Amino acid sequence: MTTIASVRSDYYLVPLDVVLSDSTHGSIPHFELVTVRVTDSDGAEGIGYTYAVNSGGAAFKTLIDHYLTPVVLGADVDASERVWQDMWWAVHYSGRGGHATSAISAVDIAIWDLRAKRAGQPLWRYFGGFDPKVPVYAGGIDLDFSVEELLEQADRFQELGFRAIKMKVGRASLREDVERVRRMREHLGDDFPLMVDANMKWSVDQAVRAAQALAEFNLLWIEEPTIPDDVAGHVRVVREGRTPVATGENMHTLYEFSNLIVAGGLTYPEPDVTNCGGMTVFRKIAAVAEAHNLPVTSHGVHDLTVHLLAAAPNRTFMEAHGFSLDRYIAHPMAVVDGFTMAPERPGHGIELDWSALEQHRS
Repeated sequence: MTTIASVRSDYYLVPLDVVLSDSTHGSIPHFELVTVRVTDSDGAEGIGYTYAVNSGGAAFKTLIDHYLTPVVLGADVDASERVWQDMWWAVHYSGRGGHATSAISAVDIAIWDLRAKRAGQPLWRYFGGFDPKVPVYAGGIDLDFSVEELLEQADRFQELGFRAIKMKVGRASLREDVERVRRMREHLGDDFPLMVDANMKWSVDQAVRAAQALAEFNLLWIEEPTIPDDVAGHVRVVREGRTPVATGENMHTLYEFSNLIVAGGLTYPEPDVTNCGGMTVFRKIAAVAEAHNLPVTSHGVHDLTVHLLAAAPNRTFMEAHGFSLDRYIAHPMAVVDGFTMAPERPGHGIELDWSALEQHRS
């Protein structure tokens, strides 16, 4: 039996090239990155990571170092489901989601990377495989951009190979949001896949009004129209808003997704592998969605998520996120005519430039 011999975590404050903005986080000059390196008794290493936006990323490292590492040391590398359950119950009483689940996610991702590397397979094949060619969209974090900046960004996205775009809504005036979406739709054309993201800004009544006002623009979805805790509210938005709803980046457990799916409160489940519980839980969420005939999308961390969606028959567009590690990895994701290819390198294939990250250690 090959066992987990060591766990190392590191914390970085990574600056963004451009200050980004949305309706709940305000201006975002940087993000917090926590990496995990898991080494087995044969000396092989798996890498995982999670991140936060001004929300206590240092706590992830504390949870990993003081509460999760003692649980996983000596565990069977191939018993990832058992290891996940042990981590979950080790921090359940103090967390049950949120920071605890983000910490679990980073360790879980590292273990799956290690397992696939040991098998000599890329993760998407190790998970069973479906199609390595994954449709991808550009996730703009652009609420405070002027209309001109918004349209210029859309042009840059298309030059980079994207054929689907998401923009932020949730400004002080719904009239402003409608006009900005109108300008974007006119700029892109009637059939270009366009999504909007409110980042939980609205009450349910406001979300219904906004969805109805935006319905004429043939949006692929409205993302996070209201807080994730309001199941009944999401059901209202779906039924009355006349526009599909995506949500999930602020949902941190399998049960939250299952409850909202069963209630009919979303159209596109949207887990983030770095905060929902890792690859173990993301795959279960995708399976629950498939059982309810729903497509699964994703939030953030596209370099990891591409493997999960390449193995999911019910996948749809994957988000390419603004919090990118392109400057710090050896093989940044390439987008060609709206698609990216899951890599064939063993594991998730991410090779971090540790020396470049070192300057951002915090």
